Amino acid sequence: VQLQASGGGLVQPGGSLRLSCVGREFILDYYTLAWFRQAPGKERTFVAAIRRSGASTFYAYSVKGRFTISRDNAKNTVYLQMNSLKPEDTAVYYCAGSERFLIASTAVTPLLYDYWGQGTLVTVSS
Repeated sequence: VQLQASGGGLVQPGGSLRLSCVGREFILDYYTLAWFRQAPGKERTFVAAIRRSGASTFYAYSVKGRFTISRDNAKNTVYLQMNSLKPEDTAVYYCAGSERFLIASTAVTPLLYDYWGQGTLVTVSS
């Protein structure tokens, strides 16, 4: 299984970026998909998750109202639209896929995800 993340870059505070993660065929039809991030010297933390149908989404408190996760199963792609970016959003962002039906309390756990992309760096700085 392969997940390929892209879309990172340097952006000023208050700016926007959209990350994309493309998976192999059929994968996105069955998996819960999520974005995690890891800042230098810190643990990997949950950002957002979306279930197979796209009807249920979960967000970390720190990004709620600013970030939006979505998926396009026809394109085998999951997106993370990031608005009103802050310097503390600087991190490597990873997409992840899980075979499990996750709820809000379990979607935050990295160990429950089976597949990971390679990460894309987001730097928020003036």
